[in-house]
Amino acid sequence: MKEFISILRTYAWPYKGYLAGSLFFNLLSAILNVFSFMSLMPMLNLLFSIDKETYAFMPWDGPESLKDIVINNLYYYTQEMVATYGPSLTLLYIGLFLIVSTLLKTGSYFASAGIMVPLRTGIIRDIRNAIYRKITTLPLSFFSEERKGDIIARMSGDVQEIENSITGSLEMLVKNPILIVCYLGVLFYTSWQLTLFTLLVMPLLVWALSSIVRKLKRQSLEAQSKWSEIMSQLEETLGGMRIIKAFTAEQKMVDRFEGITDSNRRLLIKVNLRQSLAHPVSEFLGTVLIVLVLWYGGTLIFANQSSIDAPTFIFYMVILYSLIQPLKDFSKAAYNIPKGMASVERVNKILHAENPIKEPEHPVEIHSLEDAIEFRDVTFRYTDDGRNIVEHINLTVRKGQTVALVGQSGAGKSTLVDLLPRYHDIQEGQILLDGTDIRQYRIADLRSLIGNVNQEAILFNDTFFNNIAFGVKNATLQQVIEAAKIANAHDFIMETELGYDTPIGDRGCRISGGQRQRISIARAILKNPDILILDEATSALDTESERLVQEALDRLMKTRTTIAIAHRLSTIRSADEICVLHEGRIVERGTHAELIALGGYYKRLNDMQQL
Repeated sequence: MKEFISILRTYAWPYKGYLAGSLFFNLLSAILNVFSFMSLMPMLNLLFSIDKETYAFMPWDGPESLKDIVINNLYYYTQEMVATYGPSLTLLYIGLFLIVSTLLKTGSYFASAGIMVPLRTGIIRDIRNAIYRKITTLPLSFFSEERKGDIIARMSGDVQEIENSITGSLEMLVKNPILIVCYLGVLFYTSWQLTLFTLLVMPLLVWALSSIVRKLKRQSLEAQSKWSEIMSQLEETLGGMRIIKAFTAEQKMVDRFEGITDSNRRLLIKVNLRQSLAHPVSEFLGTVLIVLVLWYGGTLIFANQSSIDAPTFIFYMVILYSLIQPLKDFSKAAYNIPKGMASVERVNKILHAENPIKEPEHPVEIHSLEDAIEFRDVTFRYTDDGRNIVEHINLTVRKGQTVALVGQSGAGKSTLVDLLPRYHDIQEGQILLDGTDIRQYRIADLRSLIGNVNQEAILFNDTFFNNIAFGVKNATLQQVIEAAKIANAHDFIMETELGYDTPIGDRGCRISGGQRQRISIARAILKNPDILILDEATSALDTESERLVQEALDRLMKTRTTIAIAHRLSTIRSADEICVLHEGRIVERGTHAELIALGGYYKRLNDMQQL
């Protein structure tokens, strides 16, 4: 329940104006509903000659109570109408009165429901936006531990379940308390003895329903977890379709997928059966309640122990029956909310995920690299109890220098350069920019100095222009073209149907791997960063394209501070310093010629590539 209140406080409170409007119209609807029944009973008593008493008009400012004056004058006006127009026409007028009263009542109900629509849709929009904002701020380590399909499932299926279960129940939670209070007030006013008896019997209804609800949240949580598995399986299938077909593993993947969906179906059967039980159980128990009150009230009337007469008792039963519907709605909400809370719990795992990458309280301003980057005795591991990925790294990169990192796969090269833009924070040591710890800078300011070209070209389902201009505000077409020319991408872009306005497909699937890499390089060139990180930037290019792009990168690197990761040693021969990493440590460093002369790790790597 705390989570439910937290959701309402966080996401419903901004729409408190809509809540107030809904409360007003629900209250008006309840008053009109009660008033129509209260005014109908005395009119029908007189109309059908049940009541033989003659009534005289009472002044509205008379000494009698307002209740007595209202009831007496209703009787009086009804008598006058019967005497003037006759019973038949009077009955028609009563019917018209009920039509107008019902129109106002249903109009108020529609207004209350209509006001809730912007509230419901606004809450869901805000939750989705909050999840997306949180996702964009979480560190990369979060996504290495979570499955992408599970995150997508929480954004789609879980948020949809919150809309269906929780925000769908908001209207019941706003409307029904008003109806229940109004109806109970009328019931107490009509007969406090019968109402006390009703309240003694009613807890049995709540107990019976609660016994069914208890397991619903746990089963719903299991079902949503299975839904996440389905989405993860689908995401893996779409991403690995080439491998699945290459290894003729279609049937294996189908069997695996069908096993997950069957398991999900079995859980959904349990959840939906338990949820479907709400209406028949509440219907049955409501009927039991009506019968018990009918028996008890009839017994009192037969024994002349009740202060109400038979017509008033009928009115009491009508209001009591009207009370049953909001109680049924509450029982429905009692099922829907626990079902939705399972989804809230899963969504909160994202919204409440801790981000270890903290902004400094008093950030230092930085606009450019003036002196050097220094890794001072840096040690990093992904988890506190895990092994060190990089260990006691000491490295200085002066402004304008190019430092290359080489070594076998898993040596920690990519992890080391990921520490500079604070994708992860180190456990020991310091990383300094111009003598200041990078944790003292705003993250956005720090990353604005750095341009990345990764081994895997990460592109978006957009045009060439928007992919190259990504992250650069107000980039002109001429600037984008110049960057593309430097990256040797302009010619193949212009050969496409729409040139720079041509969409490249999901992750750039409509262009080749080498072309994707050149677009990625053009994006880094356009950003014009002080620090350039090249993570196997030319690995996906053919020989001719590699030569042309390497020449462009060489020209760019002359005025940039560059850290380059390379397996192909021919691309980093001219680096100012080459560091050889092995099992997270720098084991050799120097220029190409110095490392060849040393005859260690680097020379062995170089010799293997010469074969």
